[in-house]
Amino acid sequence: MTAIKLAIFGATGRMGQTVTRLAAQSRSVTVVGAIDSATSPNLGRDVGEVAGAGTLGVAVGADVASGLLGADVVIDFSTAGAVDALLRSAAHADVAVVSGTTRLSPESLTLLERAATKVPVLWAPNMSLGVHLLAELVRRAVQALGDYDVEVVEAHHNKKTDAPSGTATFLVQAAERGREGLIPVHGREGDVGARRREEIGVHAVRGGGIVGDHTVHLVGEFDRLELTHRAMSRELFAAGALRAARWIVGRPAGRYELAQVIAGE
Repeated sequence: MTAIKLAIFGATGRMGQTVTRLAAQSRSVTVVGAIDSATSPNLGRDVGEVAGAGTLGVAVGADVASGLLGADVVIDFSTAGAVDALLRSAAHADVAVVSGTTRLSPESLTLLERAATKVPVLWAPNMSLGVHLLAELVRRAVQALGDYDVEVVEAHHNKKTDAPSGTATFLVQAAERGREGLIPVHGREGDVGARRREEIGVHAVRGGGIVGDHTVHLVGEFDRLELTHRAMSRELFAAGALRAARWIVGRPAGRYELAQVIAGE
């Protein structure tokens, strides 16, 4: 098997370092580029040493175009504000994109679609195969249980800056596919009145080192069903992204979904 050539965008962040460590252990992946913010204190350092994976011979740089040189695919775990530059450069350099960055703006989503006319692009708010199975279970349960109240609770580490998580939003969308007319309500405070049938509550917990927990509560008059996914390590998401990266290399330009990777289509 020929190893794919990988660039990592957001290389010195938590997820970028995790991707680097797993890639360094894989015979099917060779890291050829590492890109991070111009303000990163790790610029110029070997990306493997930053990640604790030993020397890989690839220095962290801030120039996107240079970081993509020679790459087949780039894995992106960065910030919403940084993705636009990556999409433009990847489309120009003919490099496939696998992105797990959440809370993309409408403008970024438009750029993502535009990039997909030139290169293969896979974007998912969660790279866990289990979460995608959970979403399908949520859709089916909400559809089957009819009048049950639906609430989504997510928990993450105390360094996470956005809420709700992209995965929580993904699960809300799955519930909406199961029952039309659901209206997300983000937390509750004060005299909000009785819960309306069409509400779907979305709640965020932040604390300690929680990697990522998501529970969908379906509550009826006499019973309650809870569907839960708990991430025990960031390696879960990195492994999913690497699997997607190996799968997408050589595909024609277009938008792809993680479900296709799971199905091996």
